[in-house]
Amino acid sequence: MTVLRTVRVAAIQATPEILDAEGSVAKAARLLDVAADAGAELAVLPECFVSLYPSNAWARAAASFGGSDELWERMWLSSLDVPGPLVDELVAVCRARGLHAVVGVNERESERPGTLYNAMLLLGPGGLLHKHRKLMPTQHERLFHGIGAGDDLRVVETAAGRVGGLICWENRMPLARYALYRQGPQIWVAPTADDSDGWIAHARAIAIESGAFVVAAPQFIPRAAFPADFPLDLPDREVYGRGGAAIVEPTWGNVVAGPLYGEEGMLLHDFDLRDGLHAKRWFDAVGHYGREDVLAPPGATVPNPPAKNTSGSADGAQDASATRPTTIQ
Repeated sequence: MTVLRTVRVAAIQATPEILDAEGSVAKAARLLDVAADAGAELAVLPECFVSLYPSNAWARAAASFGGSDELWERMWLSSLDVPGPLVDELVAVCRARGLHAVVGVNERESERPGTLYNAMLLLGPGGLLHKHRKLMPTQHERLFHGIGAGDDLRVVETAAGRVGGLICWENRMPLARYALYRQGPQIWVAPTADDSDGWIAHARAIAIESGAFVVAAPQFIPRAAFPADFPLDLPDREVYGRGGAAIVEPTWGNVVAGPLYGEEGMLLHDFDLRDGLHAKRWFDAVGHYGREDVLAPPGATVPNPPAKNTSGSADGAQDASATRPTTIQ
């Protein structure tokens, strides 16, 4: 059953332990405990929190064929296997606290060392509920991250509501958003590294367009966070990511918490999930405003809504048919 109740959600703006997967996971676990202590049922951590986002503020130096092998190696060593023991540590916190969490990570495949992926994990008391790999790394990110396959665009039904979302500038991709809109998200999670005013404007637009609460969670990255032996020279500045965590409601797109700049911190807001239902009385992007019969090109495919959960738990595994496409005639 779709949840129509009030759910407390946390947007956590935090600084990772850069190039330290174990340290970043330990910090994430502490922050999830803090969110649970504050009554949150869902907590969202930033993009690539484990354990380095390759920011345009410094990463462009890696575009050369030479000179970045140490950074690449250390990024790989400080990334996560999914599933894996470090993911299990975060799941243990969720299980102990009855919490759901979204965590951005650099994902590796230890059985085939090589490409890294920018991934977003949805965790809950039942374990790893979903993994999404970023479809398109942006600009300099392509030096570090592979391209996602796109077979994981899914909204997951949880005890905290129907959770879906995209990573950073994937949120600018209209067709990716629409694929998720068709699955009825109530809470839209957006781990990001974008600290611009335009990002806040876009988060507001997504809330109106989707009829979902939007949770934007960026990193705060001061110069002091980088280890003394960081393998690239850093530009002369004190902050490489100022944050901008924000929570937006779905009726008028009002920012109801944040934006938070210039520090680590946590935003809390109680989401009345009925607000999304009420908003769709006016505008439902895939309902009475969908008009796929007119707007979808002949032969276009869009993902089906996720299969009904038959596990008896809101956190049970989703059927593989959740991402099987439907053809528009």
